[in-house]
Amino acid sequence: MKQKVVLIIFVLSFLSSSAQQVKGIYGDTNWMLNWTNFKPATTEYKEPNAILSGVIDKDTKLSSDNTYRLEGTVYVTNNATLTIEAGTVIRGDEMTCGTLVITKGAKIMAEGTEKNPIVFTSNKVTTVRKPGDWGGILVLGDAPINKIGINGQALLDFNLDTSKCSYGGLNPESNSGALKYVRIEYAGRKLNALKELNGLSLAGVGNKTTLSHIQISYSNDDSFECYGGDVKLDRLISYRTTDDDFDFTQGVQATITNSIAIRHPFSSDAAGSRCFELDSYDKFENYDPTKKLSNIQANNITLVNLEENNQGLIKESIYIKEKCYFSLKNSIVSGFAPFLLMEGKIGLNPDNLAKISLKDIIVNNCKGSIVSEETSHNDKLKYWPDPSSMGIEFSSIAINDLFKSSQIKFSPDFRKKESAVLVSTN
Repeated sequence: MKQKVVLIIFVLSFLSSSAQQVKGIYGDTNWMLNWTNFKPATTEYKEPNAILSGVIDKDTKLSSDNTYRLEGTVYVTNNATLTIEAGTVIRGDEMTCGTLVITKGAKIMAEGTEKNPIVFTSNKVTTVRKPGDWGGILVLGDAPINKIGINGQALLDFNLDTSKCSYGGLNPESNSGALKYVRIEYAGRKLNALKELNGLSLAGVGNKTTLSHIQISYSNDDSFECYGGDVKLDRLISYRTTDDDFDFTQGVQATITNSIAIRHPFSSDAAGSRCFELDSYDKFENYDPTKKLSNIQANNITLVNLEENNQGLIKESIYIKEKCYFSLKNSIVSGFAPFLLMEGKIGLNPDNLAKISLKDIIVNNCKGSIVSEETSHNDKLKYWPDPSSMGIEFSSIAINDLFKSSQIKFSPDFRKKESAVLVSTN
C-alpha cells in the first residue's frame, strides 16, 4: 500500500511539474475559439432597438432580445446590479461618447458563454469603424490603492461626475460582479490632448470580482488598465490596441494568468506602446510610501508582434518603472525590440533588481534582451539575470513555426507548437 501511495504522489507531482513547464497560453483545447472576433470591422450587428442612458439606481437586466445604444455616460449607482444576458449586444454612441461606469458598491453581472458572448462595440457601420468610436467600461471598487487621498480613496480623472467616480478603500476582497466571455471593440475615446479612455478600466477593484475570457480589440488607448485594487485576471486577449495592452499602476496587486497580447505596428502609438507597462504611482506627488507597491504576478503569458518585417513602431514588450514588483514565468515573448526596458531610476541597485523575477521564458526574435533607459547600465545588465539559471531561452523562429496557428483570419491558436524547434541566438 505504501508503494502505491508513493507512486501516486510521484505521478501527481510529475504531472503538476509538467503543467508548470508549459510556456505561453495553454489549454487542452483552443480557448480562443467561438467567442472571439478578430475581424470586427466586417461584422454586421443588429441596429439598436433600445437605448441605455442616464443613471441606473436599481437592479436592472438587459435582454439579449434587444440591441442597445449606449448614450452618454451611464452610471450604475446606489449598490444596484446591472445584469446583462448572454448574447446581448451594446453599441456605444459616438456623438455622446457612450460610456458605462459601475460605481463603487454597484455591480455588473455580464456573464456570456462561449457560444453567446456579450459584445460592446461601435455603433458605426462596418466601413467606418475605428478605435475610439465610443468611451469604454469603467469599474470602480473599494479595494486598496496607492494614492494619497481621504480614507484611501481617490477620484478617477476621466471627465466624470465627481460625486460618482470615487474608488479605493480598505477591502481587497470587494466584489464588483463579473465580466466573462465579453468582447469590447473600438473603445477608447480621446477626451483631450493628454487623455483617452481605455477599453476596460479597473479602479480599486477587489479580488472577488470575476474577470475572465475578455477580448478587447482596437482600443484607442490601453486595452486593460488597473488603478490599484487587488485583481485576478484570467484568459484575457488584447488585440491591436493603440497604446498598452496591460497597464498596472497605483499599487495594484494583480495576478494575470493564461493571457495574450497580439500587436501590430499599424495599431501602435509612435510615442511608445507596450504589452505591459508597470508602475506604482501615476505621479510621484500622489505616491503614499505607507501603502503597498504594485505587485504583478504574470504566468503563462504570450506577447506577440504579428509583423516580422521590423516596421519600427513596435518597441519593447515590457516597460517597468521604479518601485514595482513584477514576476513573469512560463511565458513567450516574440518580435519586440527589446524584450524588456527598465526605467533608468531602477539602475543596478540589487534591491531594485530583486523586485523583478523572470523565469522559464522563451524570448523569440527580439532585437535586444533586457536594457535600461540609462544606457550606461546596459553592459552589466547583459549578465542579469543569468539566462541559464532562470530558464530564459533566446531563439529565432518564425511565428508560424512557433505557434499552432498565427493566422488571425483563420481561427488563430497561439498555443506553442509541440514540435517547435528553438534555434538559439546566443
